[in-house]
Amino acid sequence: MAQSAEPTLLVSGEHVRQAVACCVDVLEDIPAAQWHERAGGLEWTSWETVEHVADDLLTYAMRFGLARPIAVPRVPLRISSDRPGGPANVIFGDQEAGPPGLLTVVQACGGLLAAAVDTADPTALAPHVFGASDPEGFAAMGIVETLVHTYDVVQGLNRAWEPPQDLCERVLTRLFPDVPVTGTAWSTLLWATGRIETPDRPRRKDWRWHGAPLAGRRPVRRQSGSALPTSQHRPPSDG
Repeated sequence: MAQSAEPTLLVSGEHVRQAVACCVDVLEDIPAAQWHERAGGLEWTSWETVEHVADDLLTYAMRFGLARPIAVPRVPLRISSDRPGGPANVIFGDQEAGPPGLLTVVQACGGLLAAAVDTADPTALAPHVFGASDPEGFAAMGIVETLVHTYDVVQGLNRAWEPPQDLCERVLTRLFPDVPVTGTAWSTLLWATGRIETPDRPRRKDWRWHGAPLAGRRPVRRQSGSALPTSQHRPPSDG
């Protein structure tokens, strides 16, 4: 299929909502006591890890609430941590509301990011520590944060879980364009974010994503529910 002169978005608010739904679906039946156990290889508890996800989703959304996002290095909210070594956030879940309340916070913050990226100018840029990015890039960042930290939580509970491969493929294409898919898109995303090693690739100790708009692409909003264009699928690679 020939690629159009105006390629549609690889990643949109629809995909942010999909990632958040995957997170909530797998975590909603975790017993309350287990939320305060360590999340996989992190120094944070599962509760703290999911709070961090919500915080990322919210702060990414806030970037595009500004008239000129690139002109403001940081939205000046107070950052704090509940304990030494815990995540530094601008929001926290109400412990009295329990895990269902925390997952509601994640859903609300994910919905805000979805709405923000879908209504923002697709060519607008906002600052990020890895470099300025556009709404599509911030949507992809929110998805990666949601998926890999959900993995951290379920790994700590010895649960098997995989998100949709298409969702992983989209964020790999957008944020890790130089990482070839080996095995599945999900295992490749876990490798790209330093979670696992593979027989051919040692575990990454230092990694970062490519937030800048992809060269040669001037994305426009796509119709809801449309598939990833054939020309933009990433074929599996032996490399």
